[in-house]
Amino acid sequence: MPRVQNIVALLLVAGGFWYFYGETFNQAGIQGVVEEVRADITEIKENPEVISAINRVSNDIQQLFQRLIQNLPEKEEENQQVVEPPKLEAPSEQSYSVYNIEIGDTRERVEQQVGTAKRSSLNEYGVEWVTYHENYQNFIMVSYDNQDRVAGLYTNQDLLTTTMGISFASSREDVLAEMDDPLTSIQKGFVSYQVQNNEEYDIFRIDQNYVTAFYDKHEENTVTAIQIISEELENQRENFFAVPSEELKEGFEYQLFDLTNAARVTHGLSVLNWEEPVRGTARDHSQDMADNNYFSHTNLNGQSPFDRMTEDNITYQMAGENLATGQISSVFAHEGLMNSLGHRENILQTDFEGLGVGVAFSSESRPYYTENFLTK
Repeated sequence: MPRVQNIVALLLVAGGFWYFYGETFNQAGIQGVVEEVRADITEIKENPEVISAINRVSNDIQQLFQRLIQNLPEKEEENQQVVEPPKLEAPSEQSYSVYNIEIGDTRERVEQQVGTAKRSSLNEYGVEWVTYHENYQNFIMVSYDNQDRVAGLYTNQDLLTTTMGISFASSREDVLAEMDDPLTSIQKGFVSYQVQNNEEYDIFRIDQNYVTAFYDKHEENTVTAIQIISEELENQRENFFAVPSEELKEGFEYQLFDLTNAARVTHGLSVLNWEEPVRGTARDHSQDMADNNYFSHTNLNGQSPFDRMTEDNITYQMAGENLATGQISSVFAHEGLMNSLGHRENILQTDFEGLGVGVAFSSESRPYYTENFLTK
């Protein structure tokens, strides 16, 4: 049918052309037609009325375009507002502090310092990570014991002060030179768990706390995050993997989302939106991997991440997926992803706008993490 329409259109054009220039063609041939067409075009171009009409149309189009631009909703600039960093002071009771907060401080003092909490979600220690930030700037997570005193601290932003000369500008070599030897194992009851020796992090026992320094392999092995867990809180985690629950699953998901945005802000990027439908797709893939004991972006039916999102009626212009498994927590999963170049590129992709995170646990309590990024 389109071919017939094209033929009809060509015949109409040819008929019109012959109507205006057929006589000239019979008298002077093709050269005469060319000359007459040139003369007609010149006459049209030099006609004052034609020129005036073209100018009016051009001005009308420009005015319409300006009105359309003015009526477009302004892009939110919330992510562009820079929040002043706090004035950091040396710790007074402990060797380390985060945002001037130390293990043992009261919740009241914390919230006088950093404001109200943005989110609370269950972590692997059976307590909550409580997040504080201003649009993911000055980002910290705090855990409290049953007396509302600080038992855990984490940040991946430059909010650390120590009595040991360690900062986010310190390299792993600097840290090891200032500290005692890192732990090679952590005792849990009658079981000793080996600490992974991949040079991406070190765990130290300081002030009856477990201090984990994470390093950025892509930034000359400098400190990129710090986690401080009190000995009492660490002892509450009886096994290597936490006991799975719906609350822990959701906690790991929201924590990975927050950690991702805090990392993006540190690198001058916009904050991602939480995508609830995408969480469903991510959860399904994590559960499939956990149930069927595999680890791959391609599932056992041969579907890619893009196939799975399309099947779930999720539309996008661009998308990406990060996977992790075996890490004891959202923090360790995130820091591992940041040290893996391809995963890091997804986390720090300028053009991504949204993120859904899905977590599942195997029958052995091993967590599987899936992050699906997209731009609609």
